[in-house]
Amino acid sequence: MSTIDLTAESFERTITEHEIVLVDFWASWCGPCRMFAPIYEAASEAHPEVTFASVDTEAERELAAAAQISSIPTLMAFKGGHLVFSQAGALPAPALEQLIDGIKALDVEAATSGSAS
Repeated sequence: MSTIDLTAESFERTITEHEIVLVDFWASWCGPCRMFAPIYEAASEAHPEVTFASVDTEAERELAAAAQISSIPTLMAFKGGHLVFSQAGALPAPALEQLIDGIKALDVEAATSGSAS
């Protein structure tokens, strides 16, 4: 599955309608964003059960501001509608794979209810 482009109108619906959503905040002028793009695209092909989305911070300035994006690329991950990861900087492919595996294994209900084990 390739990545989908998110807008202010589709962002909330996308993260609530899909179990796991990764969101890449990027801009065309950003060198690290361009380097991360093929890594992100390859991961989207390898994990069709995960929704991979992108937000062009130039076109969606209000959405980027609402998400408090101060540096790009920034990768956010949502599971069950909850933000479970947010980090600025391009990830190498092995780190992205490790992140995806961790999110898949995460018990989001336990993590969000405050009951740490």
